[in-house]
Amino acid sequence: MRYPRVAIIGRPNVGKSTLFNRLCGKKLAIVEDRPGVTRDWREGRADLQGIPCDVIDTPGLDGFESKDLKEQINQRTAEIMANSDVLLFILDARDGILASDEDLAHQIRLSCKPVIILVNKSESKATEAVVDAQSLGLSDIVIPFSGLHGLGLEILFESLQKTFSQENIDLPREALEENTSEENSPLQIAIFGRPNAGKSTLINKLLGTDRLIVGDMPGVTRDAIRVDWSYEGRPLKLVDTAGVRRRSRVTDKLEQLSVREALQAVRFSQVCILVVDALSPIDKQDLLLAGKILEEGRALIIAVNKWDRSEKEDFEEIKYKVGKSLSQVKGVPIVPISALKRKNLDRLMKAVFEMEEHWNARIPTAELNRWLEETTARHPLPLVGSTRIRIKYATQIKSRPPTIALFVSKPKDLPDSYLRYLTTSLREDFNLPGIPIRLLVRKGKNPYAETSR
Repeated sequence: MRYPRVAIIGRPNVGKSTLFNRLCGKKLAIVEDRPGVTRDWREGRADLQGIPCDVIDTPGLDGFESKDLKEQINQRTAEIMANSDVLLFILDARDGILASDEDLAHQIRLSCKPVIILVNKSESKATEAVVDAQSLGLSDIVIPFSGLHGLGLEILFESLQKTFSQENIDLPREALEENTSEENSPLQIAIFGRPNAGKSTLINKLLGTDRLIVGDMPGVTRDAIRVDWSYEGRPLKLVDTAGVRRRSRVTDKLEQLSVREALQAVRFSQVCILVVDALSPIDKQDLLLAGKILEEGRALIIAVNKWDRSEKEDFEEIKYKVGKSLSQVKGVPIVPISALKRKNLDRLMKAVFEMEEHWNARIPTAELNRWLEETTARHPLPLVGSTRIRIKYATQIKSRPPTIALFVSKPKDLPDSYLRYLTTSLREDFNLPGIPIRLLVRKGKNPYAETSR
């Protein structure tokens, strides 16, 4: 049985995202005191006094930079209203009823959906604002509310339960426990890159639907939007992120919040697709973003978008620059694609699954120590004084990414150049191209004696 869908509707800057975060019990949406922060709708799970619901945060319907952007948002919001069970219509008590509120009320009336009106920010003007809200004739349920302070939540929960009952909306008998084990959870793939590289377009084309707002201007995406999907029967979660510019250029608070969310999405993903623009020469920022993904220990694929409109020499130059700048992680897949024309998207997804397999690799301890013996014989460890450093034992202590503990006689004297040699040999001998490999150097056989290097 599906969960009831509750959509939060209202003009910009009335507190929709604040309410969404409060109902979901966590900060999922960016909140900033200015209109037009939310562009793409997002969905979260809420538990309303024992009733699990899917709550949808929607953008406002005006105050955007372009007519095309506004039309996309209007269309998505209309679809959300049509597919929801209950609408929460938010008004701002401080502003009163504006023309845009009346326009929205007209659309809501046409949807024929049950409505609960929340008069937000009504700490001081509750009575007057409630009377104004009732004059819209949308609903008998008008609740003085404060999303910031949580005032009116109990009344909201009771009103939702009453509405579900009156509308004969089927409810789950109990909340389903979410399976959070790594084995059964969907593979999370973050789409990362500079602004206007085509990240949202890529996700739309993979999904086969216009789920995300797209535009020619940079900075359309602000929140990190997670979308459930499946490919060849495999459950996946695609994460669209805001474009990340050079740190020196990021001065606006809203952009700083968007970048922070994008970087957090990388940390919580397993595979990252870095989208670069084939028409814009790969620069230091692209390489810094690739390095950031590898520092976080994620599997990396580079998708060269708009490849069909570029010269072959441009693609070869990108491959050369990536190979030179990321020499510590040889074999990162570089896939030429055209998101707009859906070219090479199957090839891209094949690279995703191959990299995930490498990222999850486990090497048996016996094989690892045979490899260690042969590798150190080919290139002996250095001398410290009259004694040669010894690596007594190696074992893989975790995957995702592969992490190897080396128990060394004199760990502080083992040079970084020798660790790079071991990493390169591991990558080549065990077929682990393009993924970060971590070597932890420890004293003797006591894993607590030394920190990792």
